[in-house]
Amino acid sequence: MKSSSGSLCWRRLYTDASIFMALDDMRALPPRISEAISRLDKAMILAGAPGQERAELIHHLIAHIQTNHFTPRPQHHQPKRFCHEITHKHTFLPSSRHEVDCLTSEPSLASFRKNLCKRPFVIRRYASSWPALQEHSWNSVDYMRSVAGPSRIVPVEIGSDYTTEDWSQELMSWTEFITHLCPSEGSQSRSTVLYLAQHDLMKQFPALRDDIAVPDYVYACPPTPDNYPQYKPPQNEEELVLNVWLGPKDTVSPAHTDPFYNAYVQVVGYKTVWLAPPSVNSFMNPFSDSSPSTHPAANTTNPMMANTSKVDVFAIEEAFKGSSFEKHVVPVASRVTLGPGDLLFFPPGWWHGMKSETTSFSISMWF
Repeated sequence: MKSSSGSLCWRRLYTDASIFMALDDMRALPPRISEAISRLDKAMILAGAPGQERAELIHHLIAHIQTNHFTPRPQHHQPKRFCHEITHKHTFLPSSRHEVDCLTSEPSLASFRKNLCKRPFVIRRYASSWPALQEHSWNSVDYMRSVAGPSRIVPVEIGSDYTTEDWSQELMSWTEFITHLCPSEGSQSRSTVLYLAQHDLMKQFPALRDDIAVPDYVYACPPTPDNYPQYKPPQNEEELVLNVWLGPKDTVSPAHTDPFYNAYVQVVGYKTVWLAPPSVNSFMNPFSDSSPSTHPAANTTNPMMANTSKVDVFAIEEAFKGSSFEKHVVPVASRVTLGPGDLLFFPPGWWHGMKSETTSFSISMWF
């Protein structure tokens, strides 16, 4: 949504109306409990809950409703996990010739700002001490239920790839969504792919924010890249955008570009990432304003969505054999498979595609 003053006015109006309607739901006999919480969640999801202390008020109201109208859910005797602890081998991609550089130690801020911010790199197990990988494990289904509480809703993508015609979005019960990700619990057919993608879940469930530690590199004020002169940091107070990505095995983010630096942390499971520099733009065959397609990737109201490639970088080699992509992109492209705690950094304008090798929970930090 645009950040114009007119848009902000409508979002504030929607937020305040949602709060008043939720209060009215609670005055009904009997109280419309789930409807009230849903309205408050929508104020955050759809409008961002702008206005002085509106988000805090919404969190307070939701907590009050949950505490006074729901019986605590018992914990499982055998904790359920989204992903069992497995060792995933590095995935080979015929669309790349190189592995992303893995650093043997954490670089200094000076080194990062002077040299390393110009190219992708990985720091293995960087976040292994985060609460999200320790005492407040994001791999725990019970913890993810408890941190949200009952009757919460989240925006979910339906379909493994947003460039396909059958892709859609809907608001769904958080409990229903995480149950769907658990093979032992799932009541729905696992053939339906549900993906929580590019969503600020930590704004909805603030306790999750305490489970991570934003890397110092995010606040290093890296320079504008030579090959991406249009770079500007996010236009919010912190100049930082946090999003989470939670989905099952084989969920794909097609190759695309973002306008920000990205510190990407794998928290649960394994994910393979494909990367290529901005110099290959003319060979990536992106969806564009002139595309006659109705794909979401051709959405011209959001330039970021238009910067999505039609090339399937996770396809077999024969899919792009003899193409300009094979000649010009493959030789400079790189890949890496991320595991729990791994940090991947890459600059703005870099093409990147991602594929979950297992059920996967990740955080992107745009700065």
